[in-house]
Amino acid sequence: MDEKYFYSFSGMEAEEFMLLKQATKDMNEDQFKQFALIYQSRRRDPQTIMLVTLVGFLGFSGIQRFMTDQIGMGVLYFFTAGLCFIGTIIDLINYKKLALEFNQKMMYESLQFSKMMNH
Repeated sequence: MDEKYFYSFSGMEAEEFMLLKQATKDMNEDQFKQFALIYQSRRRDPQTIMLVTLVGFLGFSGIQRFMTDQIGMGVLYFFTAGLCFIGTIIDLINYKKLALEFNQKMMYESLQFSKMMNH
């Protein structure tokens, strides 16, 4: 298992790295590779979340919510101009938290999927 692989993920924060390290500590090399490939394909970069949140100020609010599988909030933001830009500003401040919560969910789903593939 080579946890250095996670360093290549764009925008990796210490909290996400520690969660991944803990989740993969008992995996053999094949399990780790499979998990890492699945997780990498589902993961969202915090910088991308920030950039699409900024696009909300140009009239396309809610993209960050669609990207993090919060479809209802995405639709609400889209039709209310990001809740009159207040929600967009809050998301801009909390973009790392949005990305971490989504990535944590994807980590657990990737773990479950990789376990199913190995049994």
